[in-house]
Amino acid sequence: MPVMRDVAVVAFAQSRHAARDRERNEVETIIPVVQEAVAASGIPRADIGFTVSGSCDYLSGGPFTFVAGLDAVGAWPPIRESHVEMDGAWALYEAWVTLQTGDADSALVYAFGKSSLGDLHEILALQTDPYHCAPLWPSMVDLAALQACAHLEATGRTERDLAEVAARSRRAALGNPNAVVAEDVDAGELLARPVTHPPLRHSDLPPVTDGAAAVVLAAGDLARRVRQRPAWIRGIDHRIEAQGLGVRDLASSASARMAAERAGVAGGPVDVAELHAQFSHEELILRDALGLDGGVPVNPSGGPLAANPYMSAGLIRIGEAAARIHDGSAGRAVAHAAQGPCLQHNLVCVLEGE
Repeated sequence: MPVMRDVAVVAFAQSRHAARDRERNEVETIIPVVQEAVAASGIPRADIGFTVSGSCDYLSGGPFTFVAGLDAVGAWPPIRESHVEMDGAWALYEAWVTLQTGDADSALVYAFGKSSLGDLHEILALQTDPYHCAPLWPSMVDLAALQACAHLEATGRTERDLAEVAARSRRAALGNPNAVVAEDVDAGELLARPVTHPPLRHSDLPPVTDGAAAVVLAAGDLARRVRQRPAWIRGIDHRIEAQGLGVRDLASSASARMAAERAGVAGGPVDVAELHAQFSHEELILRDALGLDGGVPVNPSGGPLAANPYMSAGLIRIGEAAARIHDGSAGRAVAHAAQGPCLQHNLVCVLEGE
């Protein structure tokens, strides 16, 4: 077995998210976030060996629009750069692999998207099966409601369980200055509100969010020099399931379970978990898949139910988990990112302090 390099998250920054940012375009959103992350890393921008981004051209409605994001980074003098048409968590995975090869000792990872430019829920119908599902134009929320029904029926959980997740997330978001939705509310109050997509209420859905995030990775001794307490990536893995919704069990997530096993979630105690649960029922599914008991704090930031900047929300989960390693409030944290309808593609990352 090859010896793996120690790689850590040494800096994290995110934008002040908004439901609709009318003042800034994507580049103007990215610039201060990248500058903050690079400054916090202690690594001069010119010394960062690799740059990779995550975004989605569908959001802006044009081909290769991710290239404009490089205006926020600076591509002269020439840099080593890559891009994934995925959430920034997968860009971080590419950066981690690059650092493992020894071709670079540090990497800048950033992700961005303005979901408010179009109807996000309808746009995401384009990622479904193009022959049988996409022609029906099922929205992201329609598919989530189908999964929620399947999960409740299979497990015996109820709408109150969904409301408990939503209420806790909204209360946690009161302490998050980047949250779009925050509210001092309990489950009973949410249950009294109307059901919009049975069995889901508006509080079970993620808010449309414009925003960006950036992370800096560093390897070995460099990470130790620039960060007193690096957040070491001790395990990372991602798994995907079939695109066809009818050929997988929507009540659970086999790919999240497999990714958690390969990443080593069960290899030690989990002090905190940041899960990319865009809908309340997804947190319940992910808790089961990752083997997280009820005592593990989940999404103390409020999670995607508080702010869900599409294409960067998964990277933010890794950043939020790393930040708790950095400040010493957690010794071992789990971060999760998802892509595709009904938790089709899942990435799990285990972070530890030294």
